Amino acid sequence: MIDTQWQQINNQEDIDHIMTRFGGFHDSCIKELYMWTGHHVNEDLSISVPMQRDYKVRLLVQRQYANPTAIELMFDELVQLYIKPSPENYDSIIYGANFLCKDGLFYWADDREWTPEKAHQYQDVNWICSNKMKWREVNEWVGEIQRYGPQDNIE
Repeated sequence: MIDTQWQQINNQEDIDHIMTRFGGFHDSCIKELYMWTGHHVNEDLSISVPMQRDYKVRLLVQRQYANPTAIELMFDELVQLYIKPSPENYDSIIYGANFLCKDGLFYWADDREWTPEKAHQYQDVNWICSNKMKWREVNEWVGEIQRYGPQDNIE
């Protein structure tokens, strides 16, 4: 049972605290990513389409150090999501992430050298940008158990 409360990220100082607390994401990995919207089809088959940015992403990251061992980042009002899985026979270890607040937007990338201005030069880097963010520690969410989505065998 997760009892850690979500903590709002408001500025670069909040981000710097997370980066220090989570060791700059060194020796970590993206365990899971879940995205959803407020868009949906109603029972009468009409579609509901919110007019504001309503995409959200939850990102579960685990690392090889204790306290915290796992954190969850929540990206609200998603602006951009870029995911590029590692090729076969390559690892997906994060050696250091870049996490910043710039021009009122929050950016997280799984490479410490990545910047929004040079995103096109880092086509193998996973990155996310949103208008709002929050985070929480989820230390008991280590291991291979799937935390998002169906828990049944979908293979």
